[in-house]
Amino acid sequence: MKKFLGVLVCLLLVLSCQENFKPKPRGFLAHNYPEPNYEDLQADCPYTFQINENAVIRSSTSTKDPCVFNIVYPSFRGAIYITYEKVDDNIEKLLADAQQLPLKHTIKADEIFGDEFVDTAHNVYGMLYTVTGNAASQAQFYMTDSINHFLTGSIYFRRTPNYDSIFPAAEYIKDDMKKLIETLEWKNP
Repeated sequence: MKKFLGVLVCLLLVLSCQENFKPKPRGFLAHNYPEPNYEDLQADCPYTFQINENAVIRSSTSTKDPCVFNIVYPSFRGAIYITYEKVDDNIEKLLADAQQLPLKHTIKADEIFGDEFVDTAHNVYGMLYTVTGNAASQAQFYMTDSINHFLTGSIYFRRTPNYDSIFPAAEYIKDDMKKLIETLEWKNP
């Protein structure tokens, strides 16, 4: 009888373990993002573009230049850092610096994609870089007219980069960055 019970227990253990247990990945809260409504930037700068009315403009702490600022998304703890420089026989250096910036994220990035932007009607040319992975910045751009103006922007979050958790917020802000690029115009072409 003991043999029979031993065989029965072993048989039950073998049959009950048909399905492999796999631990579930850590979950993150889903966010409901507000529908973006865009308005013209109200700044005394040599450029204009549209920004999401859910964002807040804050002066940069690194400079007193009013054309260098952050477009802050308080509920996401993220921002687009905007910098502007006047082109003064230094377009090669500005381009080299802007093209090197995404490469600083290659250590943590899984992939970096570059999309060229050309708007001949408004004399705006540049690149948008999308970074995937646990990099510090999920997207960066530079725009120029090659003669007078050079504008750059980068998305940063005030938290440790975890691509899975910041992905929805990064995509939302990146869509706003694309709108910024598409609506960019120089005030004195």
